[in-house]
Amino acid sequence: MPRLTEQQAAAYWKRNLALMAKLLVIWFVVSFGCGILFVDALNQIQIGGYKLGFWFAQQGSIYVFVALIFYYTRRMTALDREFGVDEDQGA
Repeated sequence: MPRLTEQQAAAYWKRNLALMAKLLVIWFVVSFGCGILFVDALNQIQIGGYKLGFWFAQQGSIYVFVALIFYYTRRMTALDREFGVDEDQGA
């Protein structure tokens, strides 16, 4: 695996941390915001007979978390390729 220069490593980690911060904010808004803070407003909406606030508190935040994991994996794979530090599948 090629070594990055100090500037490249700093840029790589800066972008990685920015991505993680964005995804954590989304997760926080969905899990804490939709499941706790905005639950009364969201409960005015029903999907499949269930109140939306209840659904987010019980299921929605978990689904969003799993989706964010897959999104993070895709974005980090692209970032690794961009910086030339991706794992070679053929080796």
